[in-house]
Amino acid sequence: MTIEHTLTSQERLAELDLDQLRQLVGLVSYDVDGDPFPVTGWDAVVWAVGNATQAALFYQAVFGMELVAYSGPETGNRDHHAYVLRSGAVRFVLKGGVDPASPLLDHHRTHGDGIVDIALEVPDVDRCIAHARTQGATVVEEPRDLTDEFGTVRVAAIATYGETRHSLVDRSRYTGPYLPGYVVRESGYRKPSGEPKRLFQALDHVVGNVALGDMDNWVAFYNRVMGFTNMAEFVGEDIATEYSALMSKVVANGNHRVKFPLNEPAVGKRRSQIDEYLDFYAGPGAQHLALATNDIVTTVDVLRAHGVEFLSTPDSYYTDPALRARIGNVRVPIEELSSRGILVDRDEDGYLLQIFTKPIGDRPTVFFEFIERHGSLGFGKGNFQALFEAIEREQAKRGNF
Repeated sequence: MTIEHTLTSQERLAELDLDQLRQLVGLVSYDVDGDPFPVTGWDAVVWAVGNATQAALFYQAVFGMELVAYSGPETGNRDHHAYVLRSGAVRFVLKGGVDPASPLLDHHRTHGDGIVDIALEVPDVDRCIAHARTQGATVVEEPRDLTDEFGTVRVAAIATYGETRHSLVDRSRYTGPYLPGYVVRESGYRKPSGEPKRLFQALDHVVGNVALGDMDNWVAFYNRVMGFTNMAEFVGEDIATEYSALMSKVVANGNHRVKFPLNEPAVGKRRSQIDEYLDFYAGPGAQHLALATNDIVTTVDVLRAHGVEFLSTPDSYYTDPALRARIGNVRVPIEELSSRGILVDRDEDGYLLQIFTKPIGDRPTVFFEFIERHGSLGFGKGNFQALFEAIEREQAKRGNF
């Protein structure tokens, strides 16, 4: 596989190479020629938010992202503001309605702040759409060209769970800041001196929550429509406590650049985190994004100093002899992990460090995971119970347990 088929335009712009991506997100090699729906990687995560202007400043000041492009009334877009932010190879597009009739406002009234589009970079939009159509996918945007002085972008989109969609983007003939209709935008915000250049470098995976009984249908969708393979499965006691449980299966594209864990609630004594999400998001949607960093300790320290709240982990997690025996030696002393609440897990390929924020908005829906991989291709299975119990404690505080 050539470098062009392996790195997205964002990854090249961020000066990430294959070795870095193998460590950051577990990238693997595969034969792209035999893939009916080849996906190069992530293009953008598009959000509908209540106030895009404020959200753009929040993600700069708190999460260390850089404002790079903008669309709005000043550029001829009368419907909404859209701010494009970047951190390494991660691109967020924050959209907030301006026109009272904007569909974004209707979406936000129903779901609150959330992800409307998980856009993917592909080498051939038409090939992907043709295959998706034959496999029964709903095409919500037919292939078309968007052109300006920077070149042409080929785009299309298909529907997935809930009101989420996947835009398919071919940027091979485009050099602009994001898409035609957007202009370069620099921020007046200045990062405090001494802070890292970025707090995360890449997007590792995006987790989707669906209703009870729908998980296998959506796994089959990604297998059939997008050629994704089944990467992992967690059922039964894998993700369960005394009170609640969920089931999860992970699908991934050929090079594992794009990974989608899909969750559904399982029957338990009380309501699970998935039930709570489905209630407050008013349906299926993207629950959390895992952001890859090569220094999780610094990332957590800076984010906590900026006011980000993380799920708490009891001290007993770190003093458990079984955990100590299982994880062995890791990059960060266990005492430093304990002081920050960072979880650690090891599998046959290596280990990973991870931590989860509390929900970032008013509704108990979307949150972030930060992950530092050292060979592990997994998702922290050994931490599932500790994580689930931490989430249950927060649900109980909210009165939703």
